[in-house]
Amino acid sequence: MSAALEKFCGSVFWNASYLTRPDADLPECFQKTVLVWIPLGFLWIFTPWQLLPMCRGKERKSSLTKLYIFKQVLTVLLVLTAVAELVLAFLEDMGLDSPPAVRYTNPSLYMVTWFLVLLIHDTRRFCLRRDSGILFCFWILSLLCGILPFQSLIRRALQVGFGRKLGASQQSGFNPEVTASFLSSITFEWYSRMVYKGYRKPLEIEDVWDLKDKDKIQAIYGAFEKNMKTAVRKAQAELEIRKRKKRQRESDPDHENSMSKAQSQDILVMQPKKKKKGAKGPHKDYPRGWLMKALGKTFWKNLLLSVAFKLVHDGLVFVSPQLLKLLIAFVSDEEAFAWQGYLYSILLFLTALIQSLCLQQYFHLCFHLGTNVRASLIAAIYKKALTMSSATRKESTVGETVNLMSADAQRFMDMANFIHQLWSSPLQIILSIVFLWGELGPSVLAGIAVMVLLIPINGFLVAKAKGIQVSGGGNILPVLPLQRPALILKLFAWEPSFEKRINEIRARELKDLLNFTYLQSISIFVFTCAPFLVSLASFAVYVLVDPNNVLDAQKAFTAISLFNVLRFPMSMLPLVLSSLVQTNVSTARLERYLGGEEMDTSAIHHDPISGSAVRFSDATFSWEQDGNAAIRDVTLDIKPGSLVAVVGAVGSGKSSLVSAMLGEMENIKGHINIQGSLAYVPQQAWIQNATLKDNILFGSELDEARYQQVIKACALLPDLELLPAGDQTEIGEKGINLSGGQKQRVSLARAVYSNADIYVLDDPLSAVDAHVGKYLFENVLGPKGLLQKKTRILVTHGISFLPQVDNIVVLVAGAVSEHGSYSTLLANRGAFAQFLNSYGNHEEEAAEKNTTGTGNSTGQVKGLISTKSTSSLKKSQEEPPKKVKGQQLIEKEAVETGKVKFSMYLRYLRAVGWGYSFWVAMGYVAQYVAYVGTNLWLSAWTDDAERYQNQTYPVQQRDLRIGVFGALGVSQAIFLLFATMLSAHGAVRASRIMHQRLLSNILRVPMSFFDTTPTGRIVNRFAKDIFTVDETIPMSFRSWLSCFMAIISTLLMISLATPFFTIIVVPLGIFYYFVLRYYISTSRQLRRLDSVTRSPIYSHFGETVSGLSVIRAYGHQERFLKQNESTMDINQKSVYSWIVSNRWLAIRLEFVGSLVVFFSALLAVISKGTLDGGIVGLSISSALNVTQTLNWLVRMSSELETNIVAVERVHEYTKVKREAAWVTEKRPPQGWPSKGEIQFIDYKVRYRPELELVLHGITCNIGSTEKVGVVGRTGAGKSSLTNCLFRVLEAAGGKIVIDGVDIATIGLHDLRQNLTIIPQDPVLFTGTLRMNLDPFDQYTDEEVWKALELAHLKTYVQELPERLQHLVSEGGENLSVGQRQLVCLARALLRKAKILILDEATAAVDLETDHLIQTTIRSAFADCTVLTIAHRLHTIMDSNRVMVMNAGKIVEYDSPEELLQKQGIFFAMAKDAGITNTETTTL
Repeated sequence: MSAALEKFCGSVFWNASYLTRPDADLPECFQKTVLVWIPLGFLWIFTPWQLLPMCRGKERKSSLTKLYIFKQVLTVLLVLTAVAELVLAFLEDMGLDSPPAVRYTNPSLYMVTWFLVLLIHDTRRFCLRRDSGILFCFWILSLLCGILPFQSLIRRALQVGFGRKLGASQQSGFNPEVTASFLSSITFEWYSRMVYKGYRKPLEIEDVWDLKDKDKIQAIYGAFEKNMKTAVRKAQAELEIRKRKKRQRESDPDHENSMSKAQSQDILVMQPKKKKKGAKGPHKDYPRGWLMKALGKTFWKNLLLSVAFKLVHDGLVFVSPQLLKLLIAFVSDEEAFAWQGYLYSILLFLTALIQSLCLQQYFHLCFHLGTNVRASLIAAIYKKALTMSSATRKESTVGETVNLMSADAQRFMDMANFIHQLWSSPLQIILSIVFLWGELGPSVLAGIAVMVLLIPINGFLVAKAKGIQVSGGGNILPVLPLQRPALILKLFAWEPSFEKRINEIRARELKDLLNFTYLQSISIFVFTCAPFLVSLASFAVYVLVDPNNVLDAQKAFTAISLFNVLRFPMSMLPLVLSSLVQTNVSTARLERYLGGEEMDTSAIHHDPISGSAVRFSDATFSWEQDGNAAIRDVTLDIKPGSLVAVVGAVGSGKSSLVSAMLGEMENIKGHINIQGSLAYVPQQAWIQNATLKDNILFGSELDEARYQQVIKACALLPDLELLPAGDQTEIGEKGINLSGGQKQRVSLARAVYSNADIYVLDDPLSAVDAHVGKYLFENVLGPKGLLQKKTRILVTHGISFLPQVDNIVVLVAGAVSEHGSYSTLLANRGAFAQFLNSYGNHEEEAAEKNTTGTGNSTGQVKGLISTKSTSSLKKSQEEPPKKVKGQQLIEKEAVETGKVKFSMYLRYLRAVGWGYSFWVAMGYVAQYVAYVGTNLWLSAWTDDAERYQNQTYPVQQRDLRIGVFGALGVSQAIFLLFATMLSAHGAVRASRIMHQRLLSNILRVPMSFFDTTPTGRIVNRFAKDIFTVDETIPMSFRSWLSCFMAIISTLLMISLATPFFTIIVVPLGIFYYFVLRYYISTSRQLRRLDSVTRSPIYSHFGETVSGLSVIRAYGHQERFLKQNESTMDINQKSVYSWIVSNRWLAIRLEFVGSLVVFFSALLAVISKGTLDGGIVGLSISSALNVTQTLNWLVRMSSELETNIVAVERVHEYTKVKREAAWVTEKRPPQGWPSKGEIQFIDYKVRYRPELELVLHGITCNIGSTEKVGVVGRTGAGKSSLTNCLFRVLEAAGGKIVIDGVDIATIGLHDLRQNLTIIPQDPVLFTGTLRMNLDPFDQYTDEEVWKALELAHLKTYVQELPERLQHLVSEGGENLSVGQRQLVCLARALLRKAKILILDEATAAVDLETDHLIQTTIRSAFADCTVLTIAHRLHTIMDSNRVMVMNAGKIVEYDSPEELLQKQGIFFAMAKDAGITNTETTTL
């Protein structure tokens, strides 16, 4: 029996041990069967007897009674609960295989039972005695049997609740809001736990609760994207119509003349706006007006709900003044009953309470809407960046796009918070006027007239402010030198030029800021005058119109509290309008960006064609839609599994060919057919800020065997041995701690590991040493390599590999000039054959020789590691011990914890200036003294009504009252204007000082700082934090002061009226203080978490944009979107938590405010006989105002604490250790170095104090005008040598002497300005070409042209439309790598210093360009000392001497001939590169 029951229940039926323990209980199965069936069985057995009277049918039914109806309704409800239980059971068990039967039988039994009860009730109407003994027994039985399951249920609930509390404290992610009760939800009580936690210890991101599922980015963005797509489609259709109309207009010649005057005016007005920074001609039209629609559709539920709350709140706002009126009447009326007064007090309290609950729910919804809007916009921008076409991508730099994310999305967030004011403000204004009319009659019109007059003034101010606003904003970002560019600035000693440039931009920004703040102060002035001028006008007119009109307390204070209500919507409306204006600017930017062209891959087909892997059919592609074709009429067929080399001169379209295959270009005609998956190795390796292993796996599953095979093939094993933590070493942003060759090999390893079908390799071998190149070709790319079965398309400059490839494609000016196998092309005697003849003794040596470089025999590939790798690995501080020293490069961003130091406020005030600070404070004090005076005077004025009750009011008394009231009010506003004007000056001064310090320090920090600090962090300091110092902090300071003074003055006025109030102030003050302390520590930490979790969003975005082509080529867009979602969810949860913490606080503070109102009313009622109406009115109307002010004070305190963090963060970067001084006391002699002799004397160096030496005591002499080649394997210390000459690294021992001057004794600029370097990575800055060559304008145009001519760029630049003023895009993107290298050469030629250092400069250049550069250097720098750090041995075979380095020591140093005879290391390298004697080389 029990077995059957156990199957029936799915759990144990009976177990005696349940009863032999302290928390005894019956098994669940027993409760669900026996205890349910006993009462039901009882009823079922006796029901037939109960139903007998029905069958007799003769008796008459008695009439319906209320009790009968009540019983039937209850029973019907019981039936419904049974039905609901059954439905729930079905829904819950849908996924289960065999749910226990008891879940369905019990509700069904109950349904039948309750039907029987209904029938029994009805049957009893045939009997005289209405109730039924059977039913009574049934209910008693049910009750007894129900008690046991009920207590089990309660115990379980308590355990679950308690367990949940425990669980929640263990499992921090769970969000208690999901399960919060109604009361807890409206008071935000569920959040208290977080506040206490935040008070006890600084919150970490792990402590913050996760978002609810519907608030996660995936859900929000999913909904928004759907609406966005439909809206954009409509907008694009409209755009097409607009374009069509425009074309028709342009084709109509009379149109211009027929234009009306007004239209031509419009055109004049429109023209200037079209020019954008350096943009050429007007902007393209874009789909408009869809963004707001899409957002509205996505978030309509939130909008509707907040409208409901706001309506209730707005209604209640007008109840308080009416209650105040009744209270004043009550105090003035001797006869009134005491209970009336108490009733009014309680009503006042309740109104205030409900008002505050509604308001907080409304705010919560609004802020929630704001964060969700911001999140969906950021997600949309990120997704757009992944899919946008290259032409659209060129329109905005990374900096501008990050700006869209940070500034514009933020604008929307701010706007969402106040969007409802657009309808709520006018509503409140209308209601106030209606009530005021009731009080003062037509005199109100005088007051309203004043308000209306103020609106155009304000409109004018808003328009002016907007004009200023548009010009300001992130202008500095594109100019900021970060990381690699920073190194160039240092090497060329160009920092002053950049500092000047940035300071000019900054000065313009600050000038705008000052004007903006002036306008702001005027509008604040107008607004302070407003409420007071309005009441003055209304009261004066009211009293002057009719001698019988006497101003009594009821009228005056009801009117004043209504005017106070009016004040908020009147001040909000213009703010909302100006915010709308700013949002409009942002909307335009976002619509242009998000509505831009998507990447069009329609020209890339994926049709299965047998015997062909990639087929170009008459393909012509260009970079821009209407631009010149970069590759034309290419028809090629590449067979599966073949190795195809693409060769050609610089700028012949090799990289364009690759880009076209990846779908990155605009198709003009023809198409490309690709079968299978792609892997892509770009010319400049793109490395993520992740571990080395993650960079190689790139999101694929780890297959250990294949991974090891790939690492070995890509010659990464020796590197792993030397990296601090092997493949777990964190790689910095842009691969900063890897050498060029290592980056390229990691990039290659990523491709090989991805196991694709087709490999597109854009010159990956140029950045590695020769022997490594050879090794990679043999083991990876060549006929015997890992990829031998795959299709490989290899763009290359290395001739030596060509004999081993299946097919060669020669490109000239974007078209295929010839293609075929190596032998065919030689036999054709075409351009390719001539090229080979002039650049290499091919045939017999070609297979051995490798023009890409220095080398060791392949067996010696060990030690391929750059010292740079260890260079910038920060000590893993506070890391768990298993981490190796130096494994973690990028520190977690320091989050300041705990209370903001008071010194920060002082530091800010010091920057403002003590004089300014003092007088600003005095201005505010004076303003509030005048404010209290005004109110007390008004209170005295209203008491005149009692004094002159039945006599005429003396005219001079009346005039005196009006006059003084007016004077006090005006003085109030004037003091305020004085204070705000001063504070504007002070704030701009502080901004200037702080930005100047930050900038000058960032330009003077050593290189190691840039290696270990992600760019996102530096950008954050210059963008977000400086913005905070500029705009937010001054506002917060002002608001805080004025709130503080307002509260003090209000409490003062209430205490004057009812002195007992001072007793109540104390406990309220204590409560207030505690809430404040708890809240501020939590809120501050949440704000900090917000800014720290925001940096990764921008960093990840920047990284994505720079690696777009790689991400798209591998098809990893989805994965990056996911990563972006999770990064954003982390940020969202800290923002959401912060919003809730504000609401939590506001509810509690407004409760304090409601108590203040309640007690001030109560005390007035208690001390009724002793008070005048006037003073009661004053006291309560002030109290009604205090709630909001209390709230603002805390908000401002925490806002100020939060924002002052920006001062802290900016200050942190002004304290970073600097490198040595730019100029010291000791200046080198004029014309130094005149000879160019360099001596190294036992020179030692290390990258950072905690790391090993990189150069171990180097000693050597380099004579005047000597040409020295420096060779050695990767990581031998070649590049470190240059860094030491420029003192990018400071000596750890020994010294370097140039022309008799120890370089450590002179200033860095004196040193760096007199040396010239052509660096390894050609870095260009955003700006004109001329600025890139000569930022200080030291040289004439002739000299610049001369340099360009020597660098073989003159013809190219002359063909550009703007010639020297040609705009170089970010990082020089719009020039090919070869051209960038030539620009760097031109730079060096302009400097023409006595000592030139060439750092592997020819690695990315084809042989012809290389030849040009070498010849130029030989002729132009014949009388200079030249140090060449070589990749290609050929470049240094004609040097006077060669320095061979190994592991930071010089192992051989002699002329090339001697070294070749010695048969040492150099000989092995030369042999490997196919050089047997110095004559073999024609270079």
